[in-house]
Amino acid sequence: MQPNMEEFDSEDSGVQDVGPEINGLVIQSLETMSVLLVRIRQKLLEMAVLICVILLVFWVAVFLYGSFYYSFMPTANFITPVYFFYRTDCPSPHHTVCSFPVANVSLLKNGKHQVMTYGQPYQITLELEMPESPANQELGMFLIKITPYSKAGQIVDISTRSAMLHYRSSLLQALGTVVFSPMLLTGASEQKQSVIVELYSKFKDDSYNPTVGAVIEIHSQHIQIYRAHLYIFAHFKGIRYLLYHFPLISALMGVMSNFTFLSLIIVLSFLQFNLGGHRTRGKQEENDEPDDLNDKSEPQDEGKAPESFDAIDCNSVEVEESIPDVGVEESDDDSRELAEDESTCEAGVGEMILRHRHLSQGTLQSSQALTDTTDKTYYRVGVCSSC
Repeated sequence: MQPNMEEFDSEDSGVQDVGPEINGLVIQSLETMSVLLVRIRQKLLEMAVLICVILLVFWVAVFLYGSFYYSFMPTANFITPVYFFYRTDCPSPHHTVCSFPVANVSLLKNGKHQVMTYGQPYQITLELEMPESPANQELGMFLIKITPYSKAGQIVDISTRSAMLHYRSSLLQALGTVVFSPMLLTGASEQKQSVIVELYSKFKDDSYNPTVGAVIEIHSQHIQIYRAHLYIFAHFKGIRYLLYHFPLISALMGVMSNFTFLSLIIVLSFLQFNLGGHRTRGKQEENDEPDDLNDKSEPQDEGKAPESFDAIDCNSVEVEESIPDVGVEESDDDSRELAEDESTCEAGVGEMILRHRHLSQGTLQSSQALTDTTDKTYYRVGVCSSC
C-alpha cells in the first residue's frame, strides 16, 4: 500500500505543479486574444473610415465634374414641331387662302431657359414632310423665310432659302407603287418625301438681343405639308467637341483628375497637421528641458564651495583664523580633548579643503562663582596647491 500511496502523492504533486502553468498559459492566451481583438477592431475602424473618405471624395469629384459639364456644355440639339397656319378671310371669293403658311416657333426650353448660348455657332434646319401629290409636284421651287426675334420683339436676323420636291418620273412612281403596294395597303408606308432645308449654317446668338423665338413663313399658297420640325444643332470645337463626342472617356478623365486633386489636398492637409503637432510638441519639450536641468543642477551645487573661493591662490600659505578668547581662562583639570572632523576632497588643482575643528571647553570659574559653559569653534580655511 505504501508504494501506491507514494505514487498517488507524486501524481498529486505533479498535477499541482502543472496547474499554475496551465492557468498562466490560459491567462496569457486570453491577454493575447484580447490584444489581437483590440488591434483587429482598430484596423477595421481605420478601414471603414478610409473607405468612407474615399467614397466621399469620389462623389464630390463626380459632383464637380457634373456641375462643370452642366455649366460649360450648351444644348447640343433642340427639336421642336412647327405648326403652320394661314388666313381664310379673303375679300375675293375666288381665293380660299389669303396668306402664306406661317408658324411662330418658341426657342426656349421649357418656356424658361434659352436654347442657344452666346458665341456658340448653331445649324438651323427645317424638315418638311410633303406628299407626292400633283399639287406639290406642280409647285416647283418655293421660298422659306425665317425671322428670329428677341424678347422685346426686335428682329435679330432674316434668312431665306428655296426648296422643292425631288423629281420622280411617272414610270418610277408606278413601279414604286407596285413594289410597295402591300406596305401601302397596310398603312406601314406612305407616298411622301422629306424635304430638309438648311436655314442657317452657323448662327450665333447676340448677347445683347438673345433670341427667344422665330417666325417661319413659306411663300406658297398651294403647298401641302403633312408635318414639319425645326432642328437646331450645335457645332462644338475644342474641349466641347471632346466632351460631346467622347462622353465616357471625358467623364472618366474628369472624375479621376478631380479625385486625384482632392486626395492630394487631403493628404497634404493631414501631413501639415501632423507636422504642426510634432513641431509644437518639440518646442514644448525644448522649453521644458532647461527647467529640468536647472532643477537637477540645484541640489548638486548646494554642497560645492562658493565661486568666491576660486580667487584664492593655490600656492598661498595656509591661512588660519582663530577666534581669541577674551576674559576666559582655560582650566587644566576640566580641559577636554579636541575632536577633529576633517573632510578632504581629493580632486584636481584648485579645489578647496575645508577643515572644521570643533573645540569645546570646560567650565570656567569667575570671581562671582558663576559657571558658564562655552564652546569655541575654530575655523581653519586652507587651500591645497596639489591634492
